Amino acid sequence: MKNRRQRSSDDVGAGSASVGRLFPLSNDAFPGSCRGLVSAQFDKSKPSPGIEIARLTKTGALAVDPRAHFQLHLADRQLRVGDRTLIMGVLNVTPDSFFDGGRYFKLDKAVDRGVQIEQEGADIIDIGGESTRPPRSGVVPGEEEIRRVIPVIERLRKKITIPISIDTTKSKVAKAALESGAQIVNDVSGLRFDTDMSSVIAASGAGVVLTHSRGSRDSMHALPRLRDIVRVVVEGLERSVQKAVGAGIRRNQIIVDPGLGFGKQHEDNLLLLKKLDRLRALKFPVLIGASRKSFLGKILEAPPKGRLVGSLACAAVAIIQGAHIIRVHDIEETRKLASVCDAVRNSSRKHP
Repeated sequence: MKNRRQRSSDDVGAGSASVGRLFPLSNDAFPGSCRGLVSAQFDKSKPSPGIEIARLTKTGALAVDPRAHFQLHLADRQLRVGDRTLIMGVLNVTPDSFFDGGRYFKLDKAVDRGVQIEQEGADIIDIGGESTRPPRSGVVPGEEEIRRVIPVIERLRKKITIPISIDTTKSKVAKAALESGAQIVNDVSGLRFDTDMSSVIAASGAGVVLTHSRGSRDSMHALPRLRDIVRVVVEGLERSVQKAVGAGIRRNQIIVDPGLGFGKQHEDNLLLLKKLDRLRALKFPVLIGASRKSFLGKILEAPPKGRLVGSLACAAVAIIQGAHIIRVHDIEETRKLASVCDAVRNSSRKHP
């Protein structure tokens, strides 16, 4: 039986090279602070990966950036944002939404689902009466949207304790919803579609989600890709913020949302998730809504019902990148995922 010899540094180098052959590595696949780890496997003049990881950890280069904290002012309460990830549960009372359209169109089913959304761990419920799915068959009249959402809000406000958000671009719908008990307006147009929306929100003291979108209601899903989508989104959100503040909405009422899928192409959505730190620089709570959207369908080659894993992956990326609120259809699964991501974010480098 041959004696086992001690492994030399040459053996280690050979092993690293074989790893490179089996799993080709590229610096482009790693965030900036980790790129040195790739070349370190092949260059003996540089520290070993283990030493480099220890150095980066000690200096904090591999640490997750702290998430800003906010005290969000709503119509009748305040909401602490940043301690943990908040979950906004989607309730569509429409016949044609892309994932759950028609499922909760009847009042009793909508109310039951709203109660369930709170029980599953949501912190906010977002109720919408008009689908923004492409292709659109036409704008739902404000009166019809009110007919769909107001009875649901009136009944849910007596059954649940979490804040109610109204998902609408119409000021008359927002006003009716706020008078019926909603505390937040989620406007996917970022105050662009209805000139009276900002004054309605200002008068009510409600919270507002300013979502970036491009184009009109009918054209946003057919627009070409832009050269620098991150810059366009940041500048667009800044304009929405200026309009809101100019109308009397306080900064502590505002949430920003990059609007994944609203006037963006497949690669745009991925890049916005990757560059989420640029949105954090606006110094507002950041909401991300990627739940079961079509860009995930392209990656997974799956219809909406087969996109749960993709939705959870986007949620994890967003939370680690510092998002404060995740808007989803699948509340229970996302709540569990967020708990793990928050544990990672809040872990200490100090040893006991």
